[in-house]
Amino acid sequence: MILNNESLKNRAAWESMGYRLPAFDRDAMVEKTKANPTWLHFGAGNIFKAFQADACQRLLDAGEAETGIIAAERREKKPEANDNLTVKVTLRADGNVEKAVVGSIAEKVYLYGNEARLKEIFENPSLQMVSFTITEKGYSLVDGKGEFLPDVAADLAAGPEAATSYMGKLTALLCARYLKNRQPLAMVSMDNCSHNGDKLRAAITTFAKKWGGEGFNTWLNEKVSFPWSMIDKITPGPDSSVSAMLEKDGLAAGTPFVNAEESEYLVIEDNFPNGRPPLEKAGIYFTDRATVDKVERMKVCTCLNPLHTALAVYGCLLGYQHIWQEMQDEDLKNLVNTIGYKEGLPVVTDPGIIQPKNFIDTVLNVRIPNPFMPDTPQRIASDTSQKLPIRFGETIKAYLASDELDVNNLKLIPLVFAGWLRYLMAVDDNGNAFEPSPDPLLADVQPYVAGYQLGTEPDTDALRPLLSNAKIFGVDLYEAGLAEKVCSYFKELTAGKGAVRATLHKYTA
Repeated sequence: MILNNESLKNRAAWESMGYRLPAFDRDAMVEKTKANPTWLHFGAGNIFKAFQADACQRLLDAGEAETGIIAAERREKKPEANDNLTVKVTLRADGNVEKAVVGSIAEKVYLYGNEARLKEIFENPSLQMVSFTITEKGYSLVDGKGEFLPDVAADLAAGPEAATSYMGKLTALLCARYLKNRQPLAMVSMDNCSHNGDKLRAAITTFAKKWGGEGFNTWLNEKVSFPWSMIDKITPGPDSSVSAMLEKDGLAAGTPFVNAEESEYLVIEDNFPNGRPPLEKAGIYFTDRATVDKVERMKVCTCLNPLHTALAVYGCLLGYQHIWQEMQDEDLKNLVNTIGYKEGLPVVTDPGIIQPKNFIDTVLNVRIPNPFMPDTPQRIASDTSQKLPIRFGETIKAYLASDELDVNNLKLIPLVFAGWLRYLMAVDDNGNAFEPSPDPLLADVQPYVAGYQLGTEPDTDALRPLLSNAKIFGVDLYEAGLAEKVCSYFKELTAGKGAVRATLHKYTA
């Protein structure tokens, strides 16, 4: 079976295999969307297909919307052979699998190659929002030295007509809308990074201030919104076991699909000056900016992301290949339970719309232990140096600022820091070398542990420049009073083969 419009005409065949199909007139939706687009999305990757695109489909199915989404990518990778359809496979913790054909994408366009069509879309007064899942790096205009990237520098000098950088081309499209009709618009980052709307705004306004006159910049400030949002849904890369399941159903090899967990949260600041789809009817939260911030901090600083990082670091050291397997390890389970409930939860501000205790209960009892989710510690260990200051540093700051909490009572967050130092040695608990996951600071931080060997007590004075780096840990660990504890743990973790397990058990049992 080929996944395309023609194949879906045989609904009985698909439904007999348990697939939920689009329940709306897709041809009519495509026609209306192309003529009067309301939603353009950049970065149509796995999480978008599994979450936002499916949410839009639920509105279409219920008759709550008539237009779908236009999906934009940077460059065309291969010809579209599936009529913009995707199979979404939800892997539930109870073992049940839900399969759906997502058909809310009406059109696919490309930032490099479809400039004229994108300009048409931006100039259409019907456009209500442009959303993004392009990763945090997608908004960056500078290199590691803080200097403008070459294409950004060239765009700033050349002007909007010659723009070639991602954010430069987007600003040029906004400029086209301003010149055409000056209609309002929401630019909505849905990426998994703090205060994401501000990152998008900063990138756009950098170009606008250089290029635009007072009128364009005033329009951006007054008529274009950059809402904050918080997104949470674990969506690993397509897994071979899911691909085999689809082929067993009779689908052609190579059918586009995405596999994801059942839980999902998207909380958006309700600031849409040209209107928006009623996505609250598809389970998406709309609220004020302060509440978005509280939800984001709850997730990123306590209830999910720190637990993932702890499991990633120790999972790699202990040779695990899947996150769910780690939750069957009592030491690792105790590690994340203590970090979450005992060390993190006391400093969480309740956002009101999602209860922190309920959130972390679901994370630790349903989401992470899900044996059907093919997520790996190696994937989550990527960019750890960029994650530590937010995922753990903010909790330490809260303890230091509190009159009731004592930072010295933090036992296992420092153990994660020590575990990361041990991870940087790129040798597992059995003494076997492994390849650390990609990290922009790997070449800078690994030299601090390069001279250490298992079974030889390390001189931890050499770690002082690293442990005092607040950009990595969120605080200077010496000033916070935690460096000595981290160094002591590190000595135990490097005592020899099996020392990681022994140390972990000692402090979590």
